[in-house]
Amino acid sequence: MKIQLLSDLHLESEDFEPEPQAGAELLVLAGDIDRTWQGYERFAGWPVPVLAVAGNHEFDGREIDQAWPALRQHCAGFGITLLECESLVLKARDGARLRFVGSVRWCDFDAFGPAGRERAMRAGAYFQRVMAATLDGAAFDAAALRNQALACRAWLEAVLAEPAQQRWDRSVVITHFAPSLKSADPRYGPLPSTASFCNADDALLPQAALWLHGHLHCRHDYRVARAGGGATRVLSQARGLVAKGEAEGFDAGVLIDA
Repeated sequence: MKIQLLSDLHLESEDFEPEPQAGAELLVLAGDIDRTWQGYERFAGWPVPVLAVAGNHEFDGREIDQAWPALRQHCAGFGITLLECESLVLKARDGARLRFVGSVRWCDFDAFGPAGRERAMRAGAYFQRVMAATLDGAAFDAAALRNQALACRAWLEAVLAEPAQQRWDRSVVITHFAPSLKSADPRYGPLPSTASFCNADDALLPQAALWLHGHLHCRHDYRVARAGGGATRVLSQARGLVAKGEAEGFDAGVLIDA
């Protein structure tokens, strides 16, 4: 299957007009499309199916539990399927059955292991204050974020362990947050704040053929070897912010083989 991947478009402030790519069979939106949600309208009537996972900025200033059903309904109005701890099997033109496994996969601050968690959570508190979201009326702080993240992690681990039983040929995971420190932004190096962008889901990578993510405002394309042969491809196609030079080299027309 040929996939067009877009994330971190930040259409609430960026001047960018997404266009369908010839030959694509599916468009994947990996989060942070528009914090106001208005930009999702640009994908209405897209010529191929559109799958999306939410990014952290989709919840800025919102009550988390109320935002989820509202965002799902908003996306559905434009023909976009939002996946949150859900999977969906789609058939490619060549007949292959691909299982798409999707979740925002919030960060659990364990990218550097339990020993680095406290420092990572202190650094992450800044981003949570900027996010200004709430959960059950209380601040969606680093501790609340970690609880949500652990639930996402548990679901991913369980669903990726499911045997295919001839229901699908291979799995493609879509998350907003990165699954590995290998996806860290090279501009900044390994900092406690890096754990607000990357998780340590490396042990889960071999259970997917392809892992698509966003969140980091840089592009990545690397492979992780699987026991018994083969490799999992991890790929990010984030656009980022023009003012910071992050969109330089971005190519919205890249197609990914899944």
